[in-house]
Amino acid sequence: MLPGKTGRDIKDLGAQMPPGTIRSVIALIQRVSRAAVTVDARTTGEIGRGILALIGVERGDGAAQSERLLERVLGYRIFEDDAGAMNRSLTDVDGAVLVISQFTLYGDAAKGRRPSFIDAARPEQAIPLYEQFARELAARGAPVATGVFGAEMEVEIVNDGPVTLMLERNHG
Repeated sequence: MLPGKTGRDIKDLGAQMPPGTIRSVIALIQRVSRAAVTVDARTTGEIGRGILALIGVERGDGAAQSERLLERVLGYRIFEDDAGAMNRSLTDVDGAVLVISQFTLYGDAAKGRRPSFIDAARPEQAIPLYEQFARELAARGAPVATGVFGAEMEVEIVNDGPVTLMLERNHG
C-alpha cells in the first residue's frame, strides 16, 4: 500500500500507481446486443446478445485469478429483468461471450506521452491463461467466440445500454 493511502484511494488511483504496484483490474466487460472480431479481413469470432470481455493478464496472474474472473463474468448481474432492473446474469439470459486479449489494460500512462506495459504478462504466460479462460467459459455452458491473441484485430460492437464495467479480482 502507498504511504498514507487507504484501499479505496489505491483503487481510485488507477494508472497513477507506480509501476509494479499490484492492481486489481483484470477485465473490461461490455453488455452487447452483438459483437464481432475480424483479423486480416476474416471474422474470427461473433456473438449475439451477451458480453464482450477484454481480458488483460498481469505478470504473476495464475489459475486463481482466472477462476475468479470467470465466476464474475458468468454471474455478474448486468442484464435487465422484466422490470428493467439489472438483475440477470449472462447465465440467466443464455448470453454468449466474445473474449478478446487486451494487454493494454495494464498500460501505465502516469509518465510521459507513451504508456508503459511493464505490468502486462509476457505472451508465454498470458496465452495459456487466456485460452484456459475461454475454454472454462465454454465448459460451463456459455457460447464463446474469441479473437486471436496478439493479432491486430478490428472489434465491432453494439454496446447495449451502454453498460461498460471494469471487473476486479483479488490477487492471490
